[in-house]
Amino acid sequence: MQKIRITAISYLNTMPFVYGMMQSDYLKENSIIDFATPSECGDKLLSGDTDVGIVPVAILPRLGNYTIVAPFCIGAVGKVASVSLFSDVPLLKIKKIVLDYQSRTSVALVQILAEKYWKINPEFINGQPGFENKIGGETAGVVIGDRALLMQKRFKYNYDLSEEWLLYTGLPFVFALWVSTKKLLPEFTREFSKALKNGLSRIDEMVLSRKDIVFSTDEIVKYLKVNLSYDFNEAKKRGLELFLKYLSEQNL
Repeated sequence: MQKIRITAISYLNTMPFVYGMMQSDYLKENSIIDFATPSECGDKLLSGDTDVGIVPVAILPRLGNYTIVAPFCIGAVGKVASVSLFSDVPLLKIKKIVLDYQSRTSVALVQILAEKYWKINPEFINGQPGFENKIGGETAGVVIGDRALLMQKRFKYNYDLSEEWLLYTGLPFVFALWVSTKKLLPEFTREFSKALKNGLSRIDEMVLSRKDIVFSTDEIVKYLKVNLSYDFNEAKKRGLELFLKYLSEQNL
């Protein structure tokens, strides 16, 4: 059969998934894996350049008919640490927010929180590469992924968007899901989910095998096991439904 194209996000948060896929003889033989930023991953699924992708949930309404391929997600119950609004000043004094160009879901999330929870009305600016250097004074910025992890202590104020969502709604947040717009063989879906589950069960082993990461082993394990929550369970489904409802109301 033709090999299935899989696109993963090139961040630490997908490492367990990728590790599991790399251990799967079935996927090695029947798939091709590439990597992209979250927004690029969504674009590749929209354009048909990939068959399966872990896509930002904000793109789901644009996909038309889609299938959630596996019961796993990139999610968090409270502080996620890798999706933050960084600022020199408190929320009520923020005049502008620069938005991470690598993100769709987090960009929508900060706008929803600003209107509904924080009750602020800043100017939102689309960021470009290097936008992190423009954060300062009354200009805050949303930063995601590994860069956000490295910036955790750089600014006086750090508003973790997943934690803020939990405080506002009482629900966990889902950032990305494994999705396809194609009809996949049941065998592939079964083996794919099996590989992801295997990777999640071997996080300690996987972290020790990596030598190209700037974070310490303890930092990575804490991030993957404590900050992130990978099961796409009923509470996360409710959180996702509410987010998509807000998304449609605001036409984001």
